[in-house]
Amino acid sequence: MDRATGIIAEIASRSDEAILFHSASGKDSIALLDLMAPHFRRVVCVYMYIVKDLQHINRYIRYAKQRYPNVEFVQVPHFARYNYLKTGYMGCECDPKQRQKTLAQITDAVRGRYGIEWAFFGFKKADGLNRRVMLQRYDKEAICEKSHKCYPLSSYKNGDVLAYIDQKGLIRPERYGKGASSGTDISDPEYLAFLRDNFPGDLQKVFREFPMTERILFEYAYANDENQ
Repeated sequence: MDRATGIIAEIASRSDEAILFHSASGKDSIALLDLMAPHFRRVVCVYMYIVKDLQHINRYIRYAKQRYPNVEFVQVPHFARYNYLKTGYMGCECDPKQRQKTLAQITDAVRGRYGIEWAFFGFKKADGLNRRVMLQRYDKEAICEKSHKCYPLSSYKNGDVLAYIDQKGLIRPERYGKGASSGTDISDPEYLAFLRDNFPGDLQKVFREFPMTERILFEYAYANDENQ
């Protein structure tokens, strides 16, 4: 991870504080926080939630705060949540007047709240074509001077990130289903099944806010029983 470390050090030479948009249980966030923590006096991690205060997410947050004394977490609504509330997605309480927010707007709001200029993200070119095209435009394919955003993991593959986590003995990312390492898609039956089998209290929180997800899990369980 020498390339990522060099990119982080370059930004740290300009500021001793940074914002990190952190998925809590995802491999990229776990690795990136470990890389950043030694370089900054203060790192404010932003977890964007679909459903707030889930037990399996909070345990990752507790782990990070215990491991890195210069790290703090703030939880804010995910930009998708604003659209869900506006449209009544999955049976949630509908508010047609709900204003929408983009990731850029959320980033600016966090910057204003904490007075921190640089924001870091775990995006990689390997994540997909759109990410690749976006990142290739930046200095070192990682630093956007105009928006003061940084993507130190841009050139790495998923296997590189997992190898770093294993090498450093970091907490393993959550596995919700086939290859998924973070869960914000409440319509994904494998995510719901993971909660059912491991964190039933979290599942009930999802059901209460998005009642139609219960039907998704029921149909998924029925289909699996039929195929056995």
